[in-house]
This record gives sequence, C-alpha cells and structure tokens, in this order.
Amino acid sequence: MSQNLDSAATEGSVTARRDGEVLRLTLNRPDQRNALSHAMIESFIDALTDAVVDDSLRAVHIAGAGSDFCAGADWVAANSGTGERPRAGALVRRTPYLAHRLIELVHTIQLPVVCSVQGWAVGLGCNLALAADFTVASADATFWEPFVTRGFTPDSGASWLLPRLIGLTRAKEMLLLGEKVSSTEAAEWGLIHRAVDRRELDSASEHLLTRLAGGPTVAIGLAKQAIHYAAQATLTEAMTQELFSLELSCRTVDFKEGLAAFQERRTPKFRGR
Repeated sequence: MSQNLDSAATEGSVTARRDGEVLRLTLNRPDQRNALSHAMIESFIDALTDAVVDDSLRAVHIAGAGSDFCAGADWVAANSGTGERPRAGALVRRTPYLAHRLIELVHTIQLPVVCSVQGWAVGLGCNLALAADFTVASADATFWEPFVTRGFTPDSGASWLLPRLIGLTRAKEMLLLGEKVSSTEAAEWGLIHRAVDRRELDSASEHLLTRLAGGPTVAIGLAKQAIHYAAQATLTEAMTQELFSLELSCRTVDFKEGLAAFQERRTPKFRGR
C-alpha cells in the first residue's frame, strides 16, 4: 500500500511503499525532473529513519518517477521567495539536517540500498545515487556535479564520495570542471555498479534486490558498516572492527542457518534474523 509522505503537491512528494521485505522509495516530481524540495528531503529522511528501526525490512530501493532520476536540490524554489533573505549562515545551520542528513542515512543505514537511475542524476541527486550500495543506471543516464559551474562549492558529500570511488583526478574532472559522465563511463570508472539498456533497468535492479533481501540481513549491515569504517582506518583498526562485527553476526539465526546449509550441501534460507 502506498503512502504519500508529502501533502504539498506543488513541492513534489516521496512515495514509500512496502513490497514484502523491501522498502521502495520513489521521488515523485517528474515535471521538475524530481528536483528535491525541502519538504521532499524531510519526507525522505523520515522514511529512512523509520526504516532504521524496522526489523521486518531487508532492503531499500530508491528510484525516480518519469524520465529522470533527480535534478538535485530545488535551489530555484528555495531562493525565489518574496520575503526577506535568510540570516547569514542559513546554509550552515540548515544543510546538515537536510541534504547532508539524507546522504548520511543512505550511506550508513544497515540495510542494503539499491538505486535505479535513468536520465539525469545531478548534484544532490548524483550524490544520492553514489551513496547507495549498488546503483544501476540506464544507458541514457548522465551523472553531473554542476556546483562550481554555477558559482558555488560542492555539498551533500560530493567531495568525500567521489575521490573514494574514482580517485582524485576523475573527482576533480567532475567537481572542478563540471564534466558530465555517461552511465557507461560511470560503470567503467567504478562510480556505479552497472550500466544497462533502459529496458533492462527494472529487471537488473530487481535481481539485486532479490539477492540482497534474501541474504543474511544482519551480516550484510555489519559488513557494510565495516567497509565504510575501514576506508578511514588503519589495518589494525579495521581488523578490530571486523572482530566486533564477527562476534555479533555469529550470534544470529542466519549464521546457524548458513552453517547448517553448508553441512547439508544446500542453499541457505536466510530469515534476516
């Protein structure tokens, strides 16, 4: 059953739908290329925050309605009001609780996140796709970080995500030169998981979601956490973190099922517990 998380139709909406053990989040503002209004970002954050504590969920899917994934934050609407300009420091006060919080949740939630991208993925929309665990993009998709070309500096994790995914040189091409990157090139660089024909986008995403939602959810979440921790840690620190994750995962029902399946030479049937 669908739930409209934003009643202001003119500002777009984020639709959350439970599909078995998968939470499907759809950006629904196709006439504006799914540019994210403040209300949409707040709704998105609320949905992910609820998912964090929902033990019945085992995967998250993010997609955009219409021909594009997301044209980024709606800066035009945010800066075209007729009232007084915000106080100095407004961005510093607000952004950590909006765009930055959204990226942080997608990146750190202990559920696997799959993102389906078609058309444009720009700015915040691009970073949203890069923060997911697996992003599948159609052949017509374009990834673009236009911050500097519009006269301001990157936000929403661009300066952190890009160098780690594709290295400094390519990150500078995207962030300092504003170079647009096709889905094929993005896949070759390691920016995204896979580029496919537009007709195969849904099936490729569903294949991933089926595998991930059928896996040992606790172990997947802990492994995701360990990978991110290790990116900033020494080898010794990373292995210590692995030990804590191992201790927790070995206490799960799915660990016992994995061992039993191995001994019985059959495919395990994980329950996400």
